Amino acid sequence: QVQLVESGGGLVQAGGSLRLSCAASGPFFKIKSMGWSRQAPGKQRELVAVTISNGSTDYGDSVKGRFTISRDNAKNTVYLEMNSLKPEDTAVYYCNADVFSGILTHQIHWGQGTQVTVSS
Repeated sequence: QVQLVESGGGLVQAGGSLRLSCAASGPFFKIKSMGWSRQAPGKQRELVAVTISNGSTDYGDSVKGRFTISRDNAKNTVYLEMNSLKPEDTAVYYCNADVFSGILTHQIHWGQGTQVTVSS
């Protein structure tokens, strides 16, 4: 069973910074991509950032220039550095990983979510 364990959420004032971490564990062949999505109350889940195995990254428009995603392949861990936080960044942040269980078979797994609250 693949597990994703997130940490680093919390309460921060507007303009502040937080760093989220997500470690993947369990039986898998390799990780294709890892990323973060978020869901605010009453809103749909949206992409925050993703990094794939070749090192390329992509960001949601609302976080470009403020958030940075990085990955430690040796530790199967992805990080999200969040700077210049705004109240509208308040949401539950979910880690996800697209994991190969075999050479051709892959599946997306999700973490339990971590709350980020930005006060004005």
